[in-house]
Amino acid sequence: MHVTAERGTAKDRALRYVKSQVLTGAFPGGELISEGDVAAALGMSRTPVREAFLRLEAEGLLRLYPQRGALVVPVSPEEVRAVIEARLILEQFAATKVVRHGPAAAEAVYQRMSVTLQRQQVAAEAVDWQEFLDADRQFHAVTLEEAGNPLLSDFYSSLRDRQLRMVRESAGRDPHRMTTIMDEHRVIADALRDCDLERALGAIRTHLASTVRALGLSIDPLGGI
Repeated sequence: MHVTAERGTAKDRALRYVKSQVLTGAFPGGELISEGDVAAALGMSRTPVREAFLRLEAEGLLRLYPQRGALVVPVSPEEVRAVIEARLILEQFAATKVVRHGPAAAEAVYQRMSVTLQRQQVAAEAVDWQEFLDADRQFHAVTLEEAGNPLLSDFYSSLRDRQLRMVRESAGRDPHRMTTIMDEHRVIADALRDCDLERALGAIRTHLASTVRALGLSIDPLGGI
């Protein structure tokens, strides 16, 4: 069965498709995928698929094996620790800036977060992981954008793919993960709305620690193992 065609070059379509399959867990970590299978699914030749595989190998999502295919690189404990530590620093910094900007700024952040939470709720009800993960990314990006530091906001955005894989993989281990994520997001949003910095920082730490636990790892997001 062929995947519905999208606009763009064949390489672009192959790249979008394979990357989406990896990030949403449709191609799970440790699975070996073939150029031929992807090409058949997309109704194209193997050449653009091979180019997409090379690009994703450079991004660290695939590992190529000649004549065999491409291995979807599993999320490693080292990668989780690096991402969690980076998120802890960035998200707590952003929350601090938002609260210090005062009640009006905090209320604006809360309203934006509420919109993304509604998106997550709808996606959860439809079990639409791609939409849920995109809304998750937007939820966390709100505070970084409102903090007013474009360099940090851009760096946070660069973590996007790694974060999406981690969230999706954690859900594969916990069937209630969507609900837990939304509950933790509401606590963060409510704390920011109330300009309660201590509660907001604690909620961020709790949320990140929850992600680590859901991945079955013993990494302490506060810095140790």
